[in-house]
Amino acid sequence: MQPGEGVTRQDSTSLPEGGKARRVYLLLRDEMSNGTYPPGTLLPGEQKLAEIFAVSRVTVRRALDALDADGLISRRAGAGTVVRDRGEGSAVSADFTSLMPQLVAMGQSTTARLLSFSYGPAPAQVARDMGLPDGARVQTAVRVRSIGDRPFSHLTTYVPEAIAANYTEADLATTPLFRLLERSGVTVEAAQQTVTATLASPDVAEALGVSVGSALLSLRRVVRDAEGRGVEYLAALYRADLFRLEMTLNRVGGDDNRHWEPVIDPAPGQEAAE
Repeated sequence: MQPGEGVTRQDSTSLPEGGKARRVYLLLRDEMSNGTYPPGTLLPGEQKLAEIFAVSRVTVRRALDALDADGLISRRAGAGTVVRDRGEGSAVSADFTSLMPQLVAMGQSTTARLLSFSYGPAPAQVARDMGLPDGARVQTAVRVRSIGDRPFSHLTTYVPEAIAANYTEADLATTPLFRLLERSGVTVEAAQQTVTATLASPDVAEALGVSVGSALLSLRRVVRDAEGRGVEYLAALYRADLFRLEMTLNRVGGDDNRHWEPVIDPAPGQEAAE
């Protein structure tokens, strides 16, 4: 299957041309996602939207055309614009405080397609973060993970050559990487990860079935063994419309020291996955 195949009309993204139209598109899409305009809601008319966003009706029309093309709204002459119901399970959710075990479960309940598999020198940033010597060789793999026929994450992993030599390209195409690391004798001890935001490059956009410049959630993780050596570097990109991070907070402390703390439920016995 070529990148982008199997992506339904509702799972693609059609960003409109023009900065103002794109801004209106993204703001309306976010408001539909967060429940400001739930499924079945009649959106304000074009003139009202133009006033709300301080743009022209032509700009609003471009944004609505893109939302319609993505299957997010239904437009009927004389009946207005209605937010469509995309159905349950249209987005993947993960609690930020227990993200690692949830990513494990996600890896077991979704499918991955291997796009590339190669060996070569580690990129400078990867070598630095993993603590590898200059010129160290790593195995690099690029995969797209999907739920059903919906691609939602683009995963690039780097593993030191000495470890990666214990598994094949065929193994990686069918088995989660953390299982292959275990099979190679690696004992995972710790990991450090950061979450930021980025925009889809042309190759990533094609693989995920979105437009170039679409918003993506970016996760970077360095996994270390019991001796503190870097055994895996993960660069993961998630579709913002299909993946979200959530956090539950409790109000704790005495009267003079009341503050918010995350509720952590780590689901014991689970390892790090992508």
